[in-house]
Order: sequence, then C-alpha cells, then structure tokens
Amino acid sequence: MKKVIAIFGTRPEAIKMAPVVTELRKSSLVNLRVCVTAQHRGILDQVLALFAISPDHDLDLMLPNQTLDQLTARLLTGVGQVLDQEQPDLVLVHGDTSTTLASSLAAFYRKLPVGHVEAGLRSGSLLAPWPEEMNRRVTTLATRFHFAPTERSRQNLLDEGVDAAHIHLTGNTVIDALIETVARLKAAPEIRAGFERQFGYLDRNLPLVLVTGHRRENFGAGFENICRAMLDIVTQNEVQLVYPVHPNPNVRGPVEHLLGSHPRIHLIDPLDYEPFVFLMERSYIIITDSGGVQEEAPSLGKPVLVMRDTTERPEAVDAGTVILVGTSQQRIVDEANRLLRDPTHYARMAQAMNPYGDGQAAKRIRAVIEEQA
Repeated sequence: MKKVIAIFGTRPEAIKMAPVVTELRKSSLVNLRVCVTAQHRGILDQVLALFAISPDHDLDLMLPNQTLDQLTARLLTGVGQVLDQEQPDLVLVHGDTSTTLASSLAAFYRKLPVGHVEAGLRSGSLLAPWPEEMNRRVTTLATRFHFAPTERSRQNLLDEGVDAAHIHLTGNTVIDALIETVARLKAAPEIRAGFERQFGYLDRNLPLVLVTGHRRENFGAGFENICRAMLDIVTQNEVQLVYPVHPNPNVRGPVEHLLGSHPRIHLIDPLDYEPFVFLMERSYIIITDSGGVQEEAPSLGKPVLVMRDTTERPEAVDAGTVILVGTSQQRIVDEANRLLRDPTHYARMAQAMNPYGDGQAAKRIRAVIEEQA
C-alpha cells in the first residue's frame, strides 16, 4: 500500500484538497495521511469541519503579523519533521501558497516525489500575484506528478520543458467541491433556511454585490482604491454589498475605516464555505481578487470583476464571464455600473459555463496515484 501525505494550510487549499482527501480515503491502495500547517487557523478549521477532515498532523503555525520569510522558515522545518516521521511514498501539495512552496522543498530535500494539484497556472509576472507566482514556479521544479486543471495550464508546463508523461489533465478540484456543496444545499432545505435567517438583513428587492479582497499585492493604496470604488458603486446604484473581510489588518483596517458606516454595506467576518456558496448563488455580481472565486462563480452564472491586472486563470476571461479591472477606482466603478445598468451586457456575462472542470478531478487524481505513484 502506498503512503501518501496531503499537506495544506489555507482555506482555499482545504476547499480544493477536500475532494482529493475524500477520494483517496476510499482507495484500498492508498494509506492517506493529512498534515495541515494552519497557515490560516480559524478559516481553515471551518473547511476541515465541513468536509469532515481530521488531520493526522496539525502544525498550528499561524502567528499574527509574521513575515513571509518567518512563516516559510517555520513551515520548512515543521513539514520536514513530519516527512521524517511519516516516510511517505508521495507528498501531495496544492496550488501556490507558502505551505505549497515549503512542503515541496522539504520533499525535494528528502528526494521524495511531489504531486502538485492545480499545477501549471501562470500569470507571467513574478509580482502578480505575489508571492504566489514564484511559489508555484518553484513547486513545479520539485514536482513529479503535475495535475493540471486545464489545457492552458498543461500547455504552460510543456512550454517550460516539463515531460508530457508527467502531466495529467484533471480539471480543477474546486468544481468538485462546489458541485458537492450546491447539491448539499439543494438537498437540505433546512440548511438553506438557516442561511436565509443568517443573512436576514439582506433586502430581497435589491441586487446583491458580493465582494472578496485580500491579496498582498493590493495592500496599501490598492485597497484604499478598492474600498472607495465599493462606496461609489453603492452610492450610485440601488444595490446592497456584502464583504466578508479577511482578518489580516492590512485588509481589515482600510475596509472598516472607509466602508464601515454605509447602511447598505455589510462588513462581516469570513464565512464558512457553505454560506459563502449560498451568497454566491444569491448575488447579482461578484467583485473579487480571489483565484478560487474566479473559478467558481462562472459555474453559477455570475459575472465576475477581478481586481487584478493579470490572472493565471485566463479561461473565464477568454469565455467572457470574467473581466480584469485591476485596482483602479474608476475602472472598477465603470465596469460594475455597466453590469448593473446594461441588461444585455449582463446577460452575455452571466451565461453559466464551466471552463475549469466537470466535478471529476479528484477521481482522475486518485487513478493516477493508484496506477503510477
């Protein structure tokens, strides 16, 4: 039996790794171990509970205001100790976080093969997103099994000289998680009714603008521009806005200062995944700098404005369901106003489509691990 250890540390990683963990636990050929670094503590625990994941190792590395080098050093030594203890046949990582970088490096130092879920995403700029673009490029160098979510990401890896035999086109596991969660909400009206009560302050007669924003490269002036744009959108249109605010003080500070007093702007704590999916379904448009939301929202038929200048997820941009607006206050406002006021433009962007997968990505990853790892 092959021993596989899955390592992740943030909420988005946990959401996207949960289907893989669930699938590998069904396998009679795999002994799965789970290590969480808790790079994000509270918002990670929410996802672990939702998908019934009990980690075998919890490094609990989250500290307030720690720098990237401090975090990465602690990750590298902490994960290294776990790998020395477990002696796995395969180290499974996801995406582009500091946990991903440190875990793949720790595996490389021990000559252990790495499986990289969501491999091959590229923005073309090491500074956008920062530090994620560097994290995933370094992880690629240490990886033996590249689980590419789209044909574009597969081609990126081929262009960098990765052996085609080591690349496996799987689809994105976030669609697996989304489809499962939407089905659970539909099958359990009592859960949906609970969320209706939780968000009872929302006006059914007003379009909902759902906002998420937390990227490091937007800290400072970028976030101030974003907040002023949100205020303009609500002031200029009869809409309501919900913003689950990331706990990082670089986010929470400007958001609460600039947006905290408007009656139609609701600043709330970060949400569990299920109520967030509920709000995505309920929303009219979504404005975000999140990678995962770019992938999920088009599947729900929701137009997305992405507050970044580049994206490593161009498929939805090409399909017309996502527009890059950067952090320009005026550009964000103009594009939001266009969606809110031009029904034809909205209808074009709201065509539900799913360029990122069919909900079977985790099964494909399991098959590769069983056959080749």
